[in-house]
Amino acid sequence: MLVIGERINGMFEAIGEAIKNKDPKPVREMAEKQLAGGADALDINVGTRVPKAERAAAMRWLIEVTREVTDKPLSIDNPSLETVRVGLQAATIKGRAIINSTTGQAEKLAAFMGLAHEFGAGIVGLSIDENGVAATIEGKLEIGMRTLAAATDAGVSIEDVYLDPIILPVNCDQKAPGIVIETIRQFRLLSDPAPHVVIGLSNLSQGATERSLINRVFLTMAIGAGLDASIHDPLDTELTNTMVTAEILLNKAIYSDSYLTAYLQGKA
Repeated sequence: MLVIGERINGMFEAIGEAIKNKDPKPVREMAEKQLAGGADALDINVGTRVPKAERAAAMRWLIEVTREVTDKPLSIDNPSLETVRVGLQAATIKGRAIINSTTGQAEKLAAFMGLAHEFGAGIVGLSIDENGVAATIEGKLEIGMRTLAAATDAGVSIEDVYLDPIILPVNCDQKAPGIVIETIRQFRLLSDPAPHVVIGLSNLSQGATERSLINRVFLTMAIGAGLDASIHDPLDTELTNTMVTAEILLNKAIYSDSYLTAYLQGKA
């Protein structure tokens, strides 16, 4: 399971203030905490509080600060092609990057796939197109196939593609989690080799009371369906322990009596 830490995001108060004041300390500390918690990659998102005209520069600054403490992959999280390009230029000086993300609209797909090819980056393809978020399994699969075709056309390896079925808050649409679980299963059958499948896990429990519990149970179900990447909070120890245990029980990791400790030691 590829764990992408979600906490370097300008929507969190400490990171938002760090961006505003150009204070690198909170950013470095959050990067190091997430890596210690088992993150394999870090999502970098300037958030919406930064004015649009300043987001590319803010993205470059966030990445440069994060790169001071890690060469692990960085997920460049922004809808703007210009901002993503700036982020890729900064991130790939030292290590790899993932574009987070593109929608299934033809022009946007082609543009972002071109960037992925240019920088040798991974890329997340969302189950969204000009009609909005696909609500059915069939709609999500159609966009997924379109995304894989665009990757092939651009010379991007399918192994660098991450399909995101889009998980909506369960308190808004209780049918959505089941649809996403089945979509994950079918995404894995779209090509050989199979594309990666990623979710933004925290979206599921947005606005709910038992957020950590909801996230833990769904992540276990999703891993069983074939999920192999997740954007979530690696500082949630119970979530991490549940994820690692699920992979043990599904024979995706090797059991030992100290498997929880071994997991974090293996990430160091």
